[in-house]
Amino acid sequence: MKRRFTLTKKINQSGFSDWKPSQLPDLSGKTYVITGSNSGIGFEAARLLGKRGAKIIMACRSMNKGEKARDKLKETCTDDVDLVQIDLSDLSSVRKGADEIRTRTSLIDGLVNNAGIMMTPQEKTVDGFDLQMGANHLGHFLLSGLLLDKIEAANGRIIVLSSIAHKGGALDLEDFMSDRNYSPTRAYTQSKLANLMFAFELDRRLQAAGSKVICIACHPGYTDTNLQSTGPTGLLKVFWSTMNKLAAQGLEAGATPTVLSAAGKEVKRGAYYGPGRFGDTRGPISDANVSEHALDRDKQTRLWEKSEILVGFEWGI
Repeated sequence: MKRRFTLTKKINQSGFSDWKPSQLPDLSGKTYVITGSNSGIGFEAARLLGKRGAKIIMACRSMNKGEKARDKLKETCTDDVDLVQIDLSDLSSVRKGADEIRTRTSLIDGLVNNAGIMMTPQEKTVDGFDLQMGANHLGHFLLSGLLLDKIEAANGRIIVLSSIAHKGGALDLEDFMSDRNYSPTRAYTQSKLANLMFAFELDRRLQAAGSKVICIACHPGYTDTNLQSTGPTGLLKVFWSTMNKLAAQGLEAGATPTVLSAAGKEVKRGAYYGPGRFGDTRGPISDANVSEHALDRDKQTRLWEKSEILVGFEWGI
């Protein structure tokens, strides 16, 4: 299937046009689980939420990096900062990590599905999945399901980070693991499109089930993180490293859609937030542009059903 950029539109009218982290309410007594919070947008989101009084549970693949990041977060966070090991590319690690999180808290006000990898060479996970689809989508799909009851207990939120790159994707469920003519870019755009379609399908199912849990998707625009330098190789790495220096925005700007989605009072369920200027790479935070592929309800449902089979978990909604 050829990859092509598609028509986009905004799906919500949230009533704000330039939301700032200074608008966060007091978050004392709230608990947020954030994947990939040892660096980049995840770390900055943890810092911003923690400054407002939230307890943070970091879910990180590397305990060494996680411990160093936790020490830094404790300098500004006013409540506890906890750390759990989860490798989202390994379903057994996701299950083990979810069990550990369940022992650390009785409720979760927000699960922030932030961790991701970008444009890596072709590689399979221990479960046989394409690495990008496994780590970016399937690991979070399973983690969200395993923690749903804890989120239900808080009438909380599930936040799914997508990307402006989703607009370059056209989900191919017949080549879901990008086995045919693998391209690092195509596999990445497919995984970020899957993130967004999962978020829309999840919120619709939660609403139909009468749940008070809401799911919100967001994207960070183009932000200077290590995502662009640790995934791509060769000329791709050179290109993205150069672009980071020339065009990327800072971490707080990149994390703003995430903390809005996690804790902003202004959000609407099923929404998609992010910057909307300069090709959606930066600018004021409001309703974001969604590709026509992401709004395909039949494919959203088929993606959900396929994901349940692949991870061996049924949500029951």
